[in-house]
Amino acid sequence: MEYMETGGSDESSLACKILCCQCGTPIEPNPANMCVACLRTQVDISEGIPKQAVIYFCKGCERYLQPPEQWIKCSLESRELLGLCLAKLKGLNRVRLIDAGFVWTEPHSKRIKVKLTIQAEVLGGAVLQQVFIVEFVVNGQFCTDCHRVEAKDFWKANVQVRQKTDHKKTFYYLEQLILKHKAHESTLGIKPTHEGIDFFYANEGQAKKMLDFLTSVVPCRYQVSKTVISQDIHSNTYNCKFTYSVEIVPVCKDCVVCLPPKLAHQLGGIGQICVVQRVSSTIHLIDPFSGQIAEVNSNTYWRTPFNALSGTKQLAEYVVMDIEIIRDHEKRTFAGQGAVSFKHVLADVWVCRPNEIGTNEIHTRTHLGHLLKPGDIVMGYDLANCNVNDDNFDKMNRENMADVVLVKKMYADKSVRNRRRKFKLRHLDADGMDVTSINRDYTDFLEDLEEDPAFRQNINIYKDERKAALAVEVGDADDEIPQITLQEMLDDLHIGDENPLTGASVLATQQ
Repeated sequence: MEYMETGGSDESSLACKILCCQCGTPIEPNPANMCVACLRTQVDISEGIPKQAVIYFCKGCERYLQPPEQWIKCSLESRELLGLCLAKLKGLNRVRLIDAGFVWTEPHSKRIKVKLTIQAEVLGGAVLQQVFIVEFVVNGQFCTDCHRVEAKDFWKANVQVRQKTDHKKTFYYLEQLILKHKAHESTLGIKPTHEGIDFFYANEGQAKKMLDFLTSVVPCRYQVSKTVISQDIHSNTYNCKFTYSVEIVPVCKDCVVCLPPKLAHQLGGIGQICVVQRVSSTIHLIDPFSGQIAEVNSNTYWRTPFNALSGTKQLAEYVVMDIEIIRDHEKRTFAGQGAVSFKHVLADVWVCRPNEIGTNEIHTRTHLGHLLKPGDIVMGYDLANCNVNDDNFDKMNRENMADVVLVKKMYADKSVRNRRRKFKLRHLDADGMDVTSINRDYTDFLEDLEEDPAFRQNINIYKDERKAALAVEVGDADDEIPQITLQEMLDDLHIGDENPLTGASVLATQQ
């Protein structure tokens, strides 16, 4: 009885199957009446889809051509590159794409392999799935922009950045902001000049983006000029080049300035003699004799401009002989109606030149009372013996004016500070630029970063692993040297790569 039941079940299972019309193998019924193996030999659903294709790669800007004329930047085995490869395959819309992925190839082989899984209906509605590999050959071809660069006719718009000063600290600061916000990515070329830097662009829109960035990070103004290169009289079209001349305010950090009387009154009655604390999107001023602070934006400056009485190269060294702190409740009486900096401490200071110790002491008032003590070296500007060509300064009453304006404290020799410095900055790429320790402007900029936390908050600072591993022997007197903490530094993950950010500085020329 059990045997008959078993035999009956075998007969019922065989009754549900048919024989393949090609090889005679029992199979489940299907519209094609063929097994999978025979069906694959008869039908190729990948027919019409090319197994080889060509994509074009520009070595100059490292972009791929997306027909007809668009060039896009894609990294290897990225989603963007996969979409570009699939768009090159004709006939892919006639089948159903199930899966697509890259097959590893040697990076320098100029070959990209993509593994595809597709489905399609064949012979009466049977669904067949197939897996195959398409090989893409990478051919080199210059894009339009790089081709124009090689032809020496590569730019349609030029942004010329200038500052009429004898130092480059503002340009070093601007360089770091450009790197942080990647504002230089669309430039075709960067060319340093004696007073600034030139940026070249393929079209006017890219130049305007750079212009908007510059006006948002530094106080400046600009003018635009247009030059007609060629014209078509039949279609009334013109080929023009645009030049944007950007002028940054001619003052810098630690400069001593003389404000016009009208502007000083508008800023809350601040004194005309001020020290520039920093230059960011606005000019930050402090009155060294009262501690009053003010900010001057770009529009206010160009309406009532003022120049620096001295730069960092005109500052002289003074030795602090004695100091007397002014109490906080008396501090407000020296200021006008504006805001007062309670970060700084007013003090009466007696200073003298290093070669005049004991013979000629000078009394002055300073906002650096929280930093100074007898015996310190401080940088100041001699107002009594200066030769300044400034109309605002000439109109001031010299009787009530201090003889010396103290600007900043000197902590140690530059070589000591260079040895103790455990951070580094990235730079734009250009030949002939100097960002070494012998460049005084650059070392002064690094010292400004160490001494002013507000000045460095918008800059990416990276750890210098080589200096961090060295043990630097310093004396007790060097413990006061300000340093940037490790919490403020970033790990530099791209040193050694072919990255345009690891070259020399573009934004400061050799003096």
